[in-house]
Amino acid sequence: MFIAAIVELVETLTIVLAIGLTRGWRSTLAGVASALVALSLFTAAAGYSLATWLPEAALQLVVGALMLVFGLQWLRKAVLRSSGLKSLHDEDEEFRATTEAARAAGHETRLGLDWFAFVVSFKGVFLEGVEIVFIVITFGLSARNMPVAVGAALVAAATVLVAGAAIHKPLTRVPENTLKYVVGLLLATFGTFWSLEGLGIFQASQEPLGWPGDDLVLVVLLSAWWLLSRALVLRLRRLDPVATAPVPAHQEV
Repeated sequence: MFIAAIVELVETLTIVLAIGLTRGWRSTLAGVASALVALSLFTAAAGYSLATWLPEAALQLVVGALMLVFGLQWLRKAVLRSSGLKSLHDEDEEFRATTEAARAAGHETRLGLDWFAFVVSFKGVFLEGVEIVFIVITFGLSARNMPVAVGAALVAAATVLVAGAAIHKPLTRVPENTLKYVVGLLLATFGTFWSLEGLGIFQASQEPLGWPGDDLVLVVLLSAWWLLSRALVLRLRRLDPVATAPVPAHQEV
């Protein structure tokens, strides 16, 4: 949970810094604050709905499916990056691109705010935040410990915020590509575990299914997803003769 939040927040910080340093902080921070309010309302509504409207097995099925979807998306990008078919994510390049777009954009004022700065910062925080919210809710509900999931996200937010305020530039030293690979593996693992348990909703008893070995099977599932991802990386490298040279081991995602 903490790692996933760090990854998303690093990307959010890059957007906010680029807009704030280029277009000014008043409108940028107004967009950030508005996005945080919207995220708070969204989190409360989604969390309450899932926790109160669904029986346990159905909750596990829904939550597990969501985690599996997110995990497979992250793993797909990680495999493509490791195989050389997709470039590694570069926060410096993202910062430069956003800065250039901010400088090229026209000036439109609405409600006393620089509308471009407000909208871009709002979208950046809200869209990245929604993914964090889903991960927080899914981990929290499935582990039956929402306070710990929320606390981990808040600690991650404080860590990134303090680091960004201290250096006033993107956190390029964070091994973001590797962290995304790890998060993808964890999401896919827990998503598989909980979604298959949730299939018990289709039984007469509607009770969650059990795994042989209980939680120890998570190690097996994690190993299986890792082996599958590495096999795909090797396969893609062999299939594409024009792919870039293999990424050094320390840079793989």
